[in-house]
Amino acid sequence: MISNENLLALAKKTILSESESIAKLTTFLDDNFIATVEKIYRSKGRVVITGIGKSAIIAQKIVASLNSTGTPALFLHASEAIHGDLGMIQNEDVILCISKSGNSPEIKVLVPLLKRFGNTLIGISGNMTSFLAKESHFVLNTTVEAESCTMNLAPTNSTTAQLVMGDALTVCLMEMRGFQAEDFAKYHPGGALGKKLLLKVKDLIENSLQPLVSPETSIKKAIFEISEKRLGVTAVIENEKVVGIITDGDIRRMLNDRDSIADVTAQEIMTKNPKQIHSEAMAIDAFNMMEDNAITQLIVIDNGHYKGILHIHDILKEGIV
Repeated sequence: MISNENLLALAKKTILSESESIAKLTTFLDDNFIATVEKIYRSKGRVVITGIGKSAIIAQKIVASLNSTGTPALFLHASEAIHGDLGMIQNEDVILCISKSGNSPEIKVLVPLLKRFGNTLIGISGNMTSFLAKESHFVLNTTVEAESCTMNLAPTNSTTAQLVMGDALTVCLMEMRGFQAEDFAKYHPGGALGKKLLLKVKDLIENSLQPLVSPETSIKKAIFEISEKRLGVTAVIENEKVVGIITDGDIRRMLNDRDSIADVTAQEIMTKNPKQIHSEAMAIDAFNMMEDNAITQLIVIDNGHYKGILHIHDILKEGIV
């Protein structure tokens, strides 16, 4: 039974081994990498990435990264390719083939078939004298000295190197395309990042109620308005303009300070010039405004007109912060 101390030592050794393998990749970058990036960037087709075994899993991750950052890509399993899936490949596609050894039987069968299509073939291999390396138009070197597995068998350093090379391609293509945060949001509309970059204030108040009273409204009616609309606040409107806001906190402070509220009106306890935000503003900016001012509600204005109340809970439930 291995001790806890030895377990931690083995884990640290694995991480250091993989990090050293990744660092050495920088010495392998050459004109082949530049040509690969430019070829993919100028291609009118997609990037078809293929592999077998663990390399196939890495290929799928690279496909996902490219698709989410503006470079159309698809995965082609090497063993399925020769049973009909070669039909996925189109004339303008660029093909990336990933293999540590570059000599696996599936790769030796597949590569000549791929070259018959006339597409550019890019190899990602840890063996620069392999069949794949020799047959590729360009080859990206992902050689590692050894796996971090104590028996030097389980793909560890080698698959990490493949993954990092794919990330390097992805990032370079992002830069060449001028890929921005707004573009990223388009491809990730359902996640927290997408919502943070796309969600606007107007999206959160579309179906919300609009509590409002006039400056002369009795405080009793103002309390009813706050309770009925259930937002913990009401806007005070005069001549169709927001002149103030009354919150639950204002009501509590008034009750503590006054023995009678029979003659109190909204304008006597309202907060003048309340914080406002435009309906086209980003929801994350509204949240930051609330945080900066230690408040939980904002008046939403659209072209000078009162549109409703944005509560901090409306933002929090979207999961963007």
